[in-house]
Amino acid sequence: MKAHTKETQATMTPEKSLQYLKEGNQRFQNNLKANRNLLEQVNDTSEGQFPFATILSCIDSRVSAELVFDQGLGDIFSVRIAGNIVNEDILGSMEFACKLAGTELIVVLGHTSCGAVKGACDHAEMGNLTKLVQKITPAVNAVTEPKDESLRTSKNLDFVDNVSHMNVQLMIDRIHAESPILTEMEKNGEIKIIGAMYDVNTGEVKFDE
Repeated sequence: MKAHTKETQATMTPEKSLQYLKEGNQRFQNNLKANRNLLEQVNDTSEGQFPFATILSCIDSRVSAELVFDQGLGDIFSVRIAGNIVNEDILGSMEFACKLAGTELIVVLGHTSCGAVKGACDHAEMGNLTKLVQKITPAVNAVTEPKDESLRTSKNLDFVDNVSHMNVQLMIDRIHAESPILTEMEKNGEIKIIGAMYDVNTGEVKFDE
């Protein structure tokens, strides 16, 4: 499989980009890989890059977007931060990726058993991590069940995963609220912004559709 070119990028749509990721994840789950010559892709992308999607995901070592979607060099922009949170720097990166570099899909990818979300559930405090997990607190508060405080901790993995999914949705809300550029592009059908969850037990990505 060749690296994307300006010509192949121009044929992509938001829907086609999403389908590419779905197919890549299916290969990953089946322990298959597209046939790529990575050194050839290094040469092919040396003078430019033409990715089709932008993935915001967690720094978790089990959730590498290139691997779980079986993508090669030059295929996707990968933005990684604990808890897949959004801030102005990440918004600026997304605006560059879509408005200037031509990607047509933004995926906010959460995952099960997320350590950052667990920290938010437990109200963890440690150095700079404190402010980071506080950005996930709205998702903790938005998940109303269970009401028993003893069950609203990192020990309850169902609660943790529900908070992770809520956090994905709230981060998409922030993109819409804080990036007029991306919001207008989505309104015009130029891009699609979608949430997804990766299951660390199975390797499956489920998209919010």
